[in-house]
Amino acid sequence: MKSGAKAASLTIMVGGPEAAFELVKPLFELMGKNITLVGGNGDGQTCKVANQIIVALNIAAVGEALLFASKAGADPAKVRQALMGGFASSRILEVHGERMIKRTFAPGFRIGLHQKDLNLALSGARTLGLALPQTAGAAQLMQACAAHGMQDLDHSALVRALEIMGNHEVA
Repeated sequence: MKSGAKAASLTIMVGGPEAAFELVKPLFELMGKNITLVGGNGDGQTCKVANQIIVALNIAAVGEALLFASKAGADPAKVRQALMGGFASSRILEVHGERMIKRTFAPGFRIGLHQKDLNLALSGARTLGLALPQTAGAAQLMQACAAHGMQDLDHSALVRALEIMGNHEVA
């Protein structure tokens, strides 16, 4: 996130009055390019949490797919390459799939921080009377990683929880 702010490449989700947004928008433009006023006070945080739900579930899906392919005997790098040309293509498959295969889990966004966001999602869901079963599952995978001392690794290391359960490494 620090590097994104320095490079002015952050996606910024804002909640609040439009007049206040317009006043501070030049400051946001110093940190990011995709700057959206999503609604009133609190809606920026809600949008950020929704983003983190999508990211976590996609990381888990990529991890499961690559683990499945690897355990079945396929080359996960070639499976990833093939999937990048189809409907399953995504930025998560591109970036985090490569990290899973190459075992490069140096933190970009740490598991511990993603856990915080997923806990916000689950707490909010309870307040709203919603069930978010896939989010709960992703949160448990992150918790398993943290329990194994991996909370400071990149969130793509979520695949490690799947690997531990499957007694098989992707790469």
